[in-house]
Amino acid sequence: MRQIDHFMPTASPAATRKHQVWNPSTGEVQAEVALGDRALLDQAVANAMAVQPEWAATNPQKRARVMFKFKELVEANMQSLAELLSSEHGKTVPDAAGDVQRGLEVIEYACGIPQVLKGEYTPGAGPGIDVYSLRQPLGIGAGITPFNFPAMIPMWMFGMAIAAGNAFILKPSERDPSVPVRLAELFVEAGAPEGLLQVVHGDKEMVDAIIEHPSIPAISFVGSSDIAHYIYHRGAEFAKRVQAFGGAKNHGVVMPDADLDQVVNDLAGAAFGSAGERCMALPVVVPVGEDTAERLKEKLIPAIHGLRIGVSSDPDAHYGPVVTPEHKARIEQWVTTAEEEGAELVIDGRGFTLQGHEKGFFVGPTLIDHVTPDMESYKEEIFGPVLQMVRAKDFEEALRLPSEHQYGNGVALFTRNGHAAREFMNRVNVGMVGINVPIPVPVAYHSFGGWKRSGFGDIDQYGTEGLAFWTKRKKVTQRWPDGGADGSDAFVIPTMG
Repeated sequence: MRQIDHFMPTASPAATRKHQVWNPSTGEVQAEVALGDRALLDQAVANAMAVQPEWAATNPQKRARVMFKFKELVEANMQSLAELLSSEHGKTVPDAAGDVQRGLEVIEYACGIPQVLKGEYTPGAGPGIDVYSLRQPLGIGAGITPFNFPAMIPMWMFGMAIAAGNAFILKPSERDPSVPVRLAELFVEAGAPEGLLQVVHGDKEMVDAIIEHPSIPAISFVGSSDIAHYIYHRGAEFAKRVQAFGGAKNHGVVMPDADLDQVVNDLAGAAFGSAGERCMALPVVVPVGEDTAERLKEKLIPAIHGLRIGVSSDPDAHYGPVVTPEHKARIEQWVTTAEEEGAELVIDGRGFTLQGHEKGFFVGPTLIDHVTPDMESYKEEIFGPVLQMVRAKDFEEALRLPSEHQYGNGVALFTRNGHAAREFMNRVNVGMVGINVPIPVPVAYHSFGGWKRSGFGDIDQYGTEGLAFWTKRKKVTQRWPDGGADGSDAFVIPTMG
């Protein structure tokens, strides 16, 4: 059986614990990944500390050249990376290539690190005094990333962190760990010193070791809200800088004037693409008015029935299996819960099997109508190919639903009315808003981050926000006296007057 090891310049000890890596399409175990402990993390930190000072002292232009080369290598290996990702996650190969590409866009932004690292300078801020600021790397950054985007989210983190002059230790999900390791291999091939980017595998033991390690000053996390809250809370106890992004329950509000054919097409992709295993999926649709709801439902049903589910390598599949048998069971249990709560099960995807791949972790597309805000199935994240319909009587009710939900990651509004769009955008209590855009993930030169239980901490991912997170600002006030001062005012607080 294929063995997946840590990626470090030093030999890692023989694993005492391992985790199974499934092939979700076949339902078979395809590999084992070694799980590390505190001693292994100590070694990774020592490796990072040995190379980070020289990397930080390397001028930004040379660091950018490594990023440029890494970008070239990822592009050259795009197909193999997508196939590898697809085989462990279950998303289709084209979807997996998109996963890699959205991460690569942040690497492209990091190629411009000399420009964004420039500080600020004020000459003559006082009598013979100049004031300036500069950003310096923190030292070692750590990233803890989820199974659903094993290429994109690691690159979101380490691209900005390393370009800024840090070393980086990545702990990816143990469910699909191969692509993060391959990315680290390509990074060394691009010219980065060994030990600058390391991959350590593990579970809660490794997470706690990262939180508690005194030489890791900053942690970035993406995953469930409960774990995000835990890492944010524990990280604060150990004086860490932490950004922790959690779950989501993104709403798609459909106004009566929306182009319903376009809405249905967008919903099909946003709700069921990647089997719904996206934190920016659109699992709740909110039609405004009963007429809108009925017209939308009439169009949705045939569109959902037309979805093709297949193995991850099927070029004609709209989506593939979910990641593990446990996750399949959890999704189906949430459908049962919604049914028991009194919602209308319009299309039931439970018990779906794919001919020839009966052991695969497939869940059929599911549509649930007449969901209400008091239902647990509405309050919690399902993270599967399940679309819930919550009917709103008017615009104000539709605005309240995402605004009052515990999650505040993303929201979309479908309308032809510019005033309604502007009003919605300004008032909705959600971090990322799409206007006629179903999955509003910002481009790499902006930043990504949700509100409420979707995001802990006040600094977002990538862009200039990412640079701010992975650096500390030093402020310098300097004067070069001519030797004539008598020092009579030395005990008075200096002012610039």
